[in-house]
Amino acid sequence: MKELRHLNKYFLKYKWHMLLGLLITIAARIFTLYPIQFIGNSTTAIESYIKGEITDPEVLREQLFYNILLIIGANLVAAALTFIMRQTFIVASRKMEYDLKNEIYQQYQRLSLNFYKKNRTGDLMNRISEDVSKVRMYLGPAIMYSITTLTLFVVVIWYMVNTAPLLTLYTLAPLPFLSFAIYKLSVAIHNRSTIVQQYLSKLNTFTQETFSGISVIKSYGLEPLTNQNFEVLSNGSKEKNLNLVKVQAFFFPLMVLLIGVSNTTVIYIGGKQVISGEIENIGIIVEFLLYVNMLTWPVAIVGWVTSIVQQAEASQKRINEFLKQEPQIKNHQEKSVKIEGNIEFKNVTFTYEDTNITALRNISFKVNRGETLAILGKTGSGKSTILELIGRLYDVDQGTILIDGENIQDHNLYNLRDSIGYVPQDAFLFSDSIRNNIMFGNTNATEEEVIEAAKNASVHKNIKGFSKGYDTVLGERGITLSGGQKQRVSIARAIIHDPQILLFDDSLSAIDTETEEEILQNLFKISESKTTIIVSHRISSVKNADRIIILKDGAVVQEGNHQKLIQLDGYYKELYAKQLSEKEM
Repeated sequence: MKELRHLNKYFLKYKWHMLLGLLITIAARIFTLYPIQFIGNSTTAIESYIKGEITDPEVLREQLFYNILLIIGANLVAAALTFIMRQTFIVASRKMEYDLKNEIYQQYQRLSLNFYKKNRTGDLMNRISEDVSKVRMYLGPAIMYSITTLTLFVVVIWYMVNTAPLLTLYTLAPLPFLSFAIYKLSVAIHNRSTIVQQYLSKLNTFTQETFSGISVIKSYGLEPLTNQNFEVLSNGSKEKNLNLVKVQAFFFPLMVLLIGVSNTTVIYIGGKQVISGEIENIGIIVEFLLYVNMLTWPVAIVGWVTSIVQQAEASQKRINEFLKQEPQIKNHQEKSVKIEGNIEFKNVTFTYEDTNITALRNISFKVNRGETLAILGKTGSGKSTILELIGRLYDVDQGTILIDGENIQDHNLYNLRDSIGYVPQDAFLFSDSIRNNIMFGNTNATEEEVIEAAKNASVHKNIKGFSKGYDTVLGERGITLSGGQKQRVSIARAIIHDPQILLFDDSLSAIDTETEEEILQNLFKISESKTTIIVSHRISSVKNADRIIILKDGAVVQEGNHQKLIQLDGYYKELYAKQLSEKEM
């Protein structure tokens, strides 16, 4: 139960809901006892009539009629209270579920990029959906039925003891055996529930990756192999679920057996006591039989609740694994100051933790506000890493990054990122309208500002060509658009954000040279007072930059402007000659 302690703060938050539910539960259980007593009284009245103690049939009829009215009335009140009880507990559990999901989602937002490299999307989704659903069953139904069962046991057993102590002892004798059996089964359920949830995460991860990469699967004709792999995982999940169900299946037969033993005991021992005169009338035997059967469902519920609690603990343990993780990138400064955009790298070295690859080695450069820096180099030379470090998606291992003369770690993290417009190499668009994808950079933007940003990104004409224009809803990851269109919508998103720092990570690679030139001209006008860093493999994208640096194996090997670098032997001159010859062809 220690994993479920994390949820105590929610019980405290909704303590009045829980207290009200408890009071209503006690009242409801008390009212459920009255019908049994009235039935017992009716049985006693009939027995008295048979014995001749009541001679007038009209008197018997009036007593039975009166008892029937009381039975109906008590059942109606008990039903109404039970309805209110369920509403109270279930509503509270839904509110707790809402809070827990928000807590998990906010934690996901806090965690650093490295966390997402180590964990799969399907597993993250399973913990915030399936695992939380398991926990909600504990927060609502399990708590509700536990309180109901405990209240009913206390009230019923108290009445039974006051009525016939010895008969009560014999009737409840099987319960310790039931408790021991439940304990043993609970341990097995807990272990198997954990395995079931782990397999479910694997299934979710596999299907999520399959659907995301469906175009690759179809292109290579891998559908049969994918189906085969899914079948293996699915069969594994089925086997683990069957193992769990086999253990859970012992609960109800065991309880039915023990309840049957209790009923037999009531009839046998109670009958002997009636014959010996220890019990005055048969009505008490009828009441005890009804009490035992009333306890049948709560006793059965004990097994079901135990199963829920064990599954919830297994799920909460998986949730806690992520909730306890601290982000590697932390905000060390609450105060926000306006960022001008002056960036300086001083002897920066950085190694990726997950791969142990050193991406940058003793890098130093400076770019001032209003300037454009271009970065070129072969694949894996460390170009994208520089942009990620400027956005503090990672912290450096050695050296210092200065923003406006201050260490980047001394800036408010969220203010820093809000001052940056980042267009990644792999443009990501949401399954939403084109308008909303652009407005993601500025949710308060007007229609005119959206259109202006689209024009500056040279995508306005393409958007207007769609039947629904800016209201066109994109498929997952923007699959509705071509690669070049996705990149331009991403650029429009960065432009409308109006940041002080613009970072472009090879974001013009899928665009033809004519459109590229148009976008670059617009960007140079927009970024006159901004700091712009362009990562590219094209000379045409960087030739007008104020300064160009060439990276090789994480180190700066050349630096200068276009005119200077084409005069020097090296990567830039070779790339320029190659791309110039390709253009002439």
